[in-house]
Amino acid sequence: MNIVVTGASSGVGRETAKILAGIPGNRLIVIARNGMKIQALSGECNIKRQETVVQPLQFDLATGDMESLAHQINRQLGKIDILINNAGAMLNKPLGKITAPEIDEVFSVNVKAPMLLIQALLPLMKPGSHIVNIGSMGGVQGSVKFPGLSAYSASKGALAVLTECLAEELKDKQIAVNCLAFGAVQTEMLAKAFPGYEAPVSAGKMAEFVADFAINGNRYFNGKILPVSLSTP
Repeated sequence: MNIVVTGASSGVGRETAKILAGIPGNRLIVIARNGMKIQALSGECNIKRQETVVQPLQFDLATGDMESLAHQINRQLGKIDILINNAGAMLNKPLGKITAPEIDEVFSVNVKAPMLLIQALLPLMKPGSHIVNIGSMGGVQGSVKFPGLSAYSASKGALAVLTECLAEELKDKQIAVNCLAFGAVQTEMLAKAFPGYEAPVSAGKMAEFVADFAINGNRYFNGKILPVSLSTP
């Protein structure tokens, strides 16, 4: 399968890419702003498989040219079976101190970038392709909310609704779109949101679920927001 993973420099994105790269027949493009980290990830995976199966692309999803990115992906993969929109921006700040540029950045990375990336890569997707958006329990209506996370949670709520909309819009193309709403996972992002909190799920364990869902989830789900959470937060 041909797979694109954004936000692959650390956390769940990195661990998911490693799992998917270990499956014979898979080819990946991993995307992140930190070029050194995804170069290291690519090298680790390619040495393990003893072939080039992971290609790193350094790219800023908030400001980069999506058409240029799509051209590079097309040149390297030709078609896409799975797109995992894992890249995310966290902001933990009281409402009274949040600035307009900070709101713009969070929504740009968490909502605008996935939408524009899907738009740019749509010509490379065929019937049976699966788009997996990585959301948050903070963006699920009726879930417990926490002070300081208003912009982040609101952006993930928007991503959830976007998932439902795109699933309907792409239904005739037989392209599935789902959203996994994470609870607490032990990552750098969690540490920013809840300093000192120890999550019950490691990035590696969550990655196992994400990798399996990316491959098989579209057989059973489309347009769904699926909570993946053991705890609150």
